[in-house]
Amino acid sequence: MTKQQQIEIEAAAFRGLVEHLRQRTDVQNIDLMNLAGFCRNCLSKWYLAEAKNQGLEMDYAAAQKAVYGMDIKEWKANYQTEASAEQQEKFEQTKPLHAKISGHT
Repeated sequence: MTKQQQIEIEAAAFRGLVEHLRQRTDVQNIDLMNLAGFCRNCLSKWYLAEAKNQGLEMDYAAAQKAVYGMDIKEWKANYQTEASAEQQEKFEQTKPLHAKISGHT
């Protein structure tokens, strides 16, 4: 496999993951964080970090739109539900396992 083929495969895998997450609006970010330690916002932050690494001008809102497929305010209004006390407790318990994104806290 050439480096270019690897890049194209990785890009296609990313697009597939993003499309799947766009279709699964029933899955909340907190559920993703609690189970896998990353969510749509983490993907947005990784996307933004690499854009900046490449010298591109981009802000977090644009990166979120690339992942969510819409403005984050629109996504929240249409799909986000309030986290339960149990979800919030699990979130706090799993914090040490959450994704680390360079340049973001």
